[in-house]
Amino acid sequence: MNKRIRPWQRIIVLAIGSMVLAVFAPTVVQAAGSANLPAGAETITKLQVSIDTIWVLITGFLVFFMQAGFAMLEAGFSQQKGVVNALIENFIDAAVTILVWWAVGFGIAYGTSAGGLLGIDTFFLSQLPNSDGVYPMDVPGSTAAINNYTLFFFQFAFAATASTITTGSMLGRTDFIGNLIYSSVMGAFSYPIIVHWAWNVEGWLSKLSYHDFAGSSVVHCVGGWTALVGAYLLGPRPGRPPWGSPPPAHNLGLATLGTMILWFGWYGFNSGSTLGASNTGLIGLVTVNTTLAGGAAALAAIIYQYIRTSKWHLDYCLNGALSGLVAITAACAYVAPWAAVLIGLTAGILLVTGINLIESLQIDDPVSAFSVHGINGMMGSLSIGFLGQAELTLNKKAGLLLGGGIELLGIQLLGVVAIAVFTVAFSFLMFGSLRAMGRLRVHPEGDRLGIDVYEHGASVWPDVYSVEKLVEDKKDYPKSSDVSTFENE
Repeated sequence: MNKRIRPWQRIIVLAIGSMVLAVFAPTVVQAAGSANLPAGAETITKLQVSIDTIWVLITGFLVFFMQAGFAMLEAGFSQQKGVVNALIENFIDAAVTILVWWAVGFGIAYGTSAGGLLGIDTFFLSQLPNSDGVYPMDVPGSTAAINNYTLFFFQFAFAATASTITTGSMLGRTDFIGNLIYSSVMGAFSYPIIVHWAWNVEGWLSKLSYHDFAGSSVVHCVGGWTALVGAYLLGPRPGRPPWGSPPPAHNLGLATLGTMILWFGWYGFNSGSTLGASNTGLIGLVTVNTTLAGGAAALAAIIYQYIRTSKWHLDYCLNGALSGLVAITAACAYVAPWAAVLIGLTAGILLVTGINLIESLQIDDPVSAFSVHGINGMMGSLSIGFLGQAELTLNKKAGLLLGGGIELLGIQLLGVVAIAVFTVAFSFLMFGSLRAMGRLRVHPEGDRLGIDVYEHGASVWPDVYSVEKLVEDKKDYPKSSDVSTFENE
């Protein structure tokens, strides 16, 4: 028969065991920890790289989906006889851009720097995994802890956006071959050069601590200024109303859908620009600032336009939201939420005044691309110089209105001016060359028949807008464009 163990005996056994553990456990744990520390650290590093890669790819998918948003927006704002043209130009832009970005653009943007101006290697993305199956993470111009292919894809989605912005301003009257050419040139040269200046670690603006977190100037100003030059050299759409009264959108339902897709995609555009998921606080700040600015700008634009016209205009509300999203794109990581609201309110007002300015200059911009992307891209980039938080900026300098002096604002102003001057000069050369070749504006018969019929032999609504007879007539006309024969009516 077993003897009963008394409670005090159990207490003594536990006490002795605790003493043994206290003496020997630290030594055992330290030995085990020392043996496993390198392996544990390596595992944690690999896990972090995996998480960062997944984060950047998912946000890159969101940015790519913005192509659908631009397509719907531009289709809605176009004339009915130009919807097919708007859709195909948006779609083909992505196809063209991925090829030229792979061949040339990515290397110019992130290759080894030549004097801080452009990259001179990393063309055709030729790096392959080594014999151990390790994929390269050594893009010369980036310090992001993701592999080269992931960074390439994310930045491609941005590159496709720049040329799509331009397409919107030139809706309904651009020669299709001309569109293919300028989209290729933008993706291969003009956009990557600006990326190199501002985002390559050896770029001359980057070394000055120029601030543009996700592309208000790098993406949107490049697209906006290029769009303005293109629309100016093209001339207006045929049969548009007198200046001062922009033609109404033919389908505000499509335009609204496109705007909502773009807003959704912007969370990839801005939040994904962290290029990693480790700093969750930064991701949260960027996301909140993005949303606040978009909402404030939509309200500012619709209220300001109501004061002017006594009507609640949906198109101004939509473009107002986009203006706020553009403006906060540069500043979303560097300002406090209250500043994001102020930036958004300013963007909404600038949208309305910008549209009036472009109309007064008699430039036909169907989607208000320059007012949304050009004007507010510049304002958003400059806003960091006024409202940047010292705790958040790259050089730990505060903006002018927060007691930081003129230094940060001066750097931002220099960058905005440099980007604008280069882009405008490049755009005049690019579009001027296309016009000289007869490939800028669609043939005058395209204006008469409608660009959908002339270029594509199709209509989005064939039961409403019949094309059969016009397609037959079109066969008798040459395909080359001759801008000199075009006369504004």
